[in-house]
Amino acid sequence: MQTGKNMPHHLDIHFSSEFSTTHVQLVLMHENEGIINKVDEGLMETLLAAFNLADFTGKTGEFLPVYSSYGPVLIAGIGKGMDAGLSAETWGGRLFKQMQTVPFNKLQIDADLLPAEIVPSVLCGALSASYYFDQYFTVKKPDKIAAELHVTSANKTKLSRSWSQSKALVAGVFTARDLLYEPANVLYPKEFSRRCAELESVGLDVQIIPEKELETLGMGALLGVGQGSRRDSAVVVMNWQGGNDEAPIALVGKGVCFDTGGISLKPAKGMEDMKWDMGGAAAVTGAMHALAGRKVKRNVVGIIGLVENMPDGNAQRPGDVVTSLSGQTIEVINTDAEGRLVLADVLTYVQDKFKPQAIVNLATLTGAIIVSLGKEYAGLFSNNDVLANAVTTAGGNVDEKCWRMPMGKAYDDMLKSHIADMKNIAGPYGGAITAACFLRRFIKNDTPWVHLDIAGKAWSEKAKPTVPKGGTGFGVRLLSQMIDDWVDMK
Repeated sequence: MQTGKNMPHHLDIHFSSEFSTTHVQLVLMHENEGIINKVDEGLMETLLAAFNLADFTGKTGEFLPVYSSYGPVLIAGIGKGMDAGLSAETWGGRLFKQMQTVPFNKLQIDADLLPAEIVPSVLCGALSASYYFDQYFTVKKPDKIAAELHVTSANKTKLSRSWSQSKALVAGVFTARDLLYEPANVLYPKEFSRRCAELESVGLDVQIIPEKELETLGMGALLGVGQGSRRDSAVVVMNWQGGNDEAPIALVGKGVCFDTGGISLKPAKGMEDMKWDMGGAAAVTGAMHALAGRKVKRNVVGIIGLVENMPDGNAQRPGDVVTSLSGQTIEVINTDAEGRLVLADVLTYVQDKFKPQAIVNLATLTGAIIVSLGKEYAGLFSNNDVLANAVTTAGGNVDEKCWRMPMGKAYDDMLKSHIADMKNIAGPYGGAITAACFLRRFIKNDTPWVHLDIAGKAWSEKAKPTVPKGGTGFGVRLLSQMIDDWVDMK
């Protein structure tokens, strides 16, 4: 687990009030106003000739490396200006790509040429784009070179302070990505718990509840999922008390460290992807890291249920009935509908123990949500319009988009069992919705609740300018933004 001291990236960002003579100058070009840096007249003539020859117009995200008698220069198009947030972050991600070639791996940018609110977004995008995971390569890739970004500003101290907040957020995203990339033979529940405990270094209070204590508590639904594994299950509680005495916001994550499907065994093809079936737990862990690193003035509790779903001789069988922590009984029709069983007990626990003012749970819960929404949106289900809108708005502001899905009695009725209080899976239709209805049965007293099904968002098959192919860390920024914008609900 990286805690910000040794973050897995190839970019070092430092601030100064002085220009560097050892770094390549980044020259900004506005689409209408031309070059906005103050440069030597001779260099200006060279640059004008270069971008005329290359038909370079200064569109945002376009870059033109120039080698001249004055030394190398990188011209960067900023279009007609950038907005803080996604456009600036995307620009920063593309800037980092340019820094993968010597001598442009050492760049210098005059931050005072950009609006103050833009710079942290640019740096956030560049740092996020620099993430890599090469833990298990015995020969490191030669194309990965260390990059340095020398940021100059007359307001160095203020800018550096602002950047520390953004850097802490990126550290949380990197934590989530690290967890997602790890193979399941390394990251099983005990190891996941240990890495959470490391986050005490950033100020979190971390409690690990071992399997024997879970048995005493009565978490029959969660333990039923893990009983086929030789690895003990666990629940981890990460507490951040940055507020006063208000009720906390609860973040809940599904942490199935590997999901074979259990006795309802999954097909072999693609099963290796099920190492990231703990994407919800990774997002909650990363968000708690970011919140503590940023010293957010809110009370937030993050809780994750960690299990392996394996098919040995002691595994849960289709047709078994388990008793959840809430006291409700569940007929297990399909052992591959296990994430909701884990969440049922964790949701009950966090309500009983912490009396939260609201709950947001995240889970790679169903393939059905990918059928519904593809990989563009997370599915959002809620019992509260105010909270649903807050989560949707926060996600939109950080490009972690959510789409609200329906719920209702007709869907809930599909969960009726003839021998228990409910089944863990309904029929073949509306699978993501009936899964949400199942979870809703464990929300008490109309506590405001949102369920995010992130099955299509935790892992990506293609890279974006600031997000690598693979583990995305989806949810960390959404949760952080939601809490930044929070208005107490009770």
